[in-house]
Amino acid sequence: MSYLVIVESPAKANTIKSYLGSNYKVVASKGHIRDLPKSSLGIDVENDFEPHYINIRGKGDVIKELKRDAKNATKIFLATDPDREGEAISWHIAKELGIPADKACRVTFNEITKSAVKEAIKAPRKINVDLVNSQQARRILDRLVGFNLSQVLWKSIGSGLSGGRVQSVAARIIAEREREIEAFKPSEYWTVEASLEAPESDAFTARFYGNKKGRIKLESKEDAERVIEKLDGGTFKVASVKHAEKQKAPYPPFTTSTLQQEASKHLGFQSTRTMKVAQELYDGINLGASLGGIQGIITYMRTDSTRISPIATEACVNYIKSNFSPELIPDEPRVYRNKSNAQDAHEAIRPSNVELTPNILKKVLTSEQYRLYKLIWERFVASQMASCVLDTVSIDIENSGLIFKCSGQVVKSLGFLTIYSSGDESEEGDTLAKLPLVKKGEQLRAIDVENHQHFTEPPARYTEASLIKFLEENGIGRPSTYAPIISIIVSRDYVKRDGKSLVGTKLGKITTEFMEENFPEVVDYEFTASMENSLDSIENGERSIKEVISGFWTKFSAELEIAKNSGVKKTENLPPKESEYRCPKCQKAMVYKTGRFGRFLACTDYPACKSTIAVDKDGKPIESTERKAVLAGFKCEACGAEMVERRGRFGVFYACSEYPKCKFTRQKTVSISVDCPECGKPLVGRYTKENSIVYSCTGYPECNFSSWDRPLAEKCPNCGKILYYRRSKGAVICKEHGCGYSRNEDINDD
Repeated sequence: MSYLVIVESPAKANTIKSYLGSNYKVVASKGHIRDLPKSSLGIDVENDFEPHYINIRGKGDVIKELKRDAKNATKIFLATDPDREGEAISWHIAKELGIPADKACRVTFNEITKSAVKEAIKAPRKINVDLVNSQQARRILDRLVGFNLSQVLWKSIGSGLSGGRVQSVAARIIAEREREIEAFKPSEYWTVEASLEAPESDAFTARFYGNKKGRIKLESKEDAERVIEKLDGGTFKVASVKHAEKQKAPYPPFTTSTLQQEASKHLGFQSTRTMKVAQELYDGINLGASLGGIQGIITYMRTDSTRISPIATEACVNYIKSNFSPELIPDEPRVYRNKSNAQDAHEAIRPSNVELTPNILKKVLTSEQYRLYKLIWERFVASQMASCVLDTVSIDIENSGLIFKCSGQVVKSLGFLTIYSSGDESEEGDTLAKLPLVKKGEQLRAIDVENHQHFTEPPARYTEASLIKFLEENGIGRPSTYAPIISIIVSRDYVKRDGKSLVGTKLGKITTEFMEENFPEVVDYEFTASMENSLDSIENGERSIKEVISGFWTKFSAELEIAKNSGVKKTENLPPKESEYRCPKCQKAMVYKTGRFGRFLACTDYPACKSTIAVDKDGKPIESTERKAVLAGFKCEACGAEMVERRGRFGVFYACSEYPKCKFTRQKTVSISVDCPECGKPLVGRYTKENSIVYSCTGYPECNFSSWDRPLAEKCPNCGKILYYRRSKGAVICKEHGCGYSRNEDINDD
């Protein structure tokens, strides 16, 4: 008998393969294999919002291999990630492979260890259709919003813009903070501080508070000077001393949100970097034969739960007993409560095996992997340790009816701080230094009394950590969406990075204002959070896709029609997007611009300097012909040497690396699966030397058809002729004379 196990990533496939016998074949789908089409809406709004899925471009070979392996398998296990997205991927694979919906073929594991994988294989279940429907509803909702919003934004603001459901809310959060900063007017305030000392003790500082009636604010220099004048001739005397013991409980194990926040704070990782490294730790690391070979060393990293399994809790407590002082062990194992809106589908993020300490694994992990694993391991172990105990003291000091205060705290017992500190432990109290021992009624000697001018500060800009915290607290998005949300609003130039801060751009401000005026519900925090709850209700089997989507679509489509027909004039003179690159001729900054052949870099000193650089789809400069050629990834058909990519007079081509000994070449092309409208032979996209694409007939020279606009398989609804995609305008058009059909649409023109 032969069994087929299908996972998402090749790394995970290699890990699981090492656990199962030779009669198991483990392959990877490499993510989704089907999705909504990029060139059209792909949703039938008149037919209960039925989605139209197609195979993703470039996944043809993967699908063929999956079907071939499935034919040879006695049983198939779908082992994609244990969340909504993973469930949907398994559902799409089952559809493509013809696996019946009621067949038990789905297996999941929260950690990729030998025991967890073998237990999961023993207990397959049916695909959870409610989970799939929840993911489909999110995808349909995001497409309805994104596809239609983009068309309105192109018309009203600028070509090439795109909008999204949750991303628009995130952009609004940043834009609102920018408004607060711009509108902020600093207020003056003053403080009065007295440097005091008791007999046989070091000096300490106390700050003016007010009087017995309460706090008194000092809003001017005159207010501060009146306080100092009143103190003249008076004596500072201790009015009260309050000692207390304060316990600070350890932090719960990481959720996705708290992991991203702490990795940003402690390691300087952006959220996408954190999730990439966490995925590597989950998929599996080769630890060497002595440590158990390939295995996942953390549990699933997309979770909103702080729950820990009893087995993992017991293992952690036993580890603490064996390796730390008895005083670090709490009376009872700690159990953490989840937030009210947590799905609790998985455990918190923790080490798969607490005995595998960061020091043991340091030699087999990369620097990034080690640092993130160390953070996860220490947080988990600390979560089962005793509380930190602090001795706190508050002192009130009186002089001439005025009260000064000082407070502080010292650590009595480190507890969990032995191995993990968030850095917030000293936020209460002025200092962690031990204050002098003073008694009530004791007189103090004044060394100096000074006043200080201050001004209120504007609210701080969001960082990735504080934005993620805001999103989580307000129920906007879900753990798996935080990193993509930030990545998208930065890539769309609605937000830019300034060190760790996220700064709203002019484009972000204009777009947000337009959205608030025309689509207030889409960018409303409470509405977005309630929509997340609606998606959860689908997952719980309480509501249907049609019920949730139709309620939203009725109002949104009406707003859409008003915005489309509002006659809003296109915003002029939008600032070009800045780049990190310098002009090769004059060394001035370069900006991104869009022309006939797509995006390019242009010198900011234009027209004095007309230097431009072609860029790839990621905005990176394309290497010139003078630079080292890039390997093509295949061999020369004539001599077997490596082929390299070159740029010449007639465009991009592949040439033998042994030139001039071997002069074999091949033009670089891209297939578009569209036939020539003139002769019916296949069309092909050929790369020019600027790395743009011109589409021409393979029947050349008999047929001379060519087009800079990309021909589409779709026919014009007006005249029936072939349609074209014009990249520079972001529109689908008909070129037939007198027809005039066009529509705004963004097509991935790789």
